This record gives sequence, structure tokens and C-alpha cells, in this order.
Amino acid sequence: MTDLFFYLSKIFWVIVQPDHFLLLVLVLGLLLWRRLSGVIMVWGSVLTMLALSVFPVANYLLEPLEQRFPKPDLTQLEAPIAGIIVLGGGEEPERSAVHKMPQFNSAAERLMVLPSLMLRYPNAKVIFTGGSGSLLRPEYRGGDVAKQWLTEQGLGARLIVERDARNTFQNALYSREIINELHAAGELDDANQGKWLLVTSAFHMPRSVGVYRKAGIDVIPYPVDYRQFNSTVHLSLNANMAELNQVVREWIGLGAYYLTEKTTELIPGPLASAPLLTGTLDN
Repeated sequence: MTDLFFYLSKIFWVIVQPDHFLLLVLVLGLLLWRRLSGVIMVWGSVLTMLALSVFPVANYLLEPLEQRFPKPDLTQLEAPIAGIIVLGGGEEPERSAVHKMPQFNSAAERLMVLPSLMLRYPNAKVIFTGGSGSLLRPEYRGGDVAKQWLTEQGLGARLIVERDARNTFQNALYSREIINELHAAGELDDANQGKWLLVTSAFHMPRSVGVYRKAGIDVIPYPVDYRQFNSTVHLSLNANMAELNQVVREWIGLGAYYLTEKTTELIPGPLASAPLLTGTLDN
């Protein structure tokens, strides 16, 4: 069932992705040019693209997501850290395989922040979860890239790699399985004695926290990879559209996860009481 959700979400996104959708509207408008609806579609898509080439609309959609969870002050945490969970997404698995060296995209900070966190918490378990998000080339996995890069930094021995998850929901499910196995093997203390740092992009944190809470894992959000900037004018259709694609996808994901009961809140936020220090991890 989780694989069906993955495939349907990919197909749906191909259609509604903003740049694809605008192109589709433009093509349909040209085909219906002799009708008023066709003229409206053509001019609507053209004017929208012109506006997007000037104004970074994604900024306004990013703000409520990126500001939802402030980065915690690790020096002030009272609860011990049982481990660190890093969500994949910053790796370029196919390109890494072609060039035979780790390659990364703009979300690379998810992984790049890990050495400093591992240094701060030398006894914490480290889980990296990330497989393939590709429909056509699923054999290339983000987990393989992460393992290679961290091994080159001398940190591979501490890493637990999960390389089968294809979306955020599966990230949480497979993380849950790993944590259960660690408890069963006696490699973790009682669940109440430690929390898990959750590392992912700031705009992706609300959905990630919601899914992990639903999976029974109490996490401390550690957002990275901030995309929002203060400029109200940014003359680049390519850059503006790329950010808009990313944030629209995230908002759609929040809605889809809520409607399919993968999260209990539409926009998960900090817990009302002691957000960083309370909660349990159910086995």
C-alpha cells in the first residue's frame, strides 16, 4: 500500500508541478486559441510566468513552514540524546554512480551538518534513512551516497543506513523498525531517557515531525537548509520556479499526508508543553 501511494503521488506531481502545469495550460490554450477559454489560458499562463520571473512567490509559502520549528539550542537541552535521524534528499545517487564520487544538491546540508552533531554526541546512534525517489531508476539509493561520503570522513562505522525508504512516510516506518531492533538488542537505554534529533530541510520539517510522531518516535526538530530570503524582487524565472516547485510540493504533501492519516495535524507544530523535552517512544 505504501508503494501504491508513492507511485500515485509521483504521477500526480508530474501533472500539477507548477512549471509543468503552466506549460500544459499554455499548450491547451494554443489548441483552443479560437475560443475565449483558449485565449484566457494562453495569456494567463504567459502573464503568470512573467510575474514569477520577477517575484519570488515561493518566499511567502516558505515562511510558515521554515519558521514552524526554530532550531534548538543544543547547549540548553535537558533531555539526553539517544540518537540522530537524518532524512535523505540531499544526495544525487545516479550522478554519484556515474562519476564514482558523492554528488549532492541544494539540500546537502542535511548530511553536511552530521559530522558536527556526531562530534557533539559521540555515543549517540546515527540513522540515515533514504532510498530512491525515482520511478525509472530505483536502483540508485541516497543511502549509498551518504555511507560513502561519511566513510570518507572516517565516520562510517557509527552510521546505520536505511536505503529502502522512498518517501517521508517510509522514512518514519523504517526508522521505527531500526529503533525497535536497537531496543531489542539492548543497544539503547530506556526510551524515556533519550530523544532523537531529527535533521531535515526547514521547509520539510513540519511534515517530517508529524509523520515521526504518528510512528511513535518523539523527536527534537533540528532544521537545516533554509531557502527563504528577504528579497522581494529576484529576476530569475528558473530560480523562482525551482523554489516554487519545491514549496508547492511540500504543501501538497502536507495535505495528502493529513487526508490519508499519515499525520494527525495538517501543519504539525511544536508541542504545547515543553516541546523539546517531553513525550515517550512506544515499542
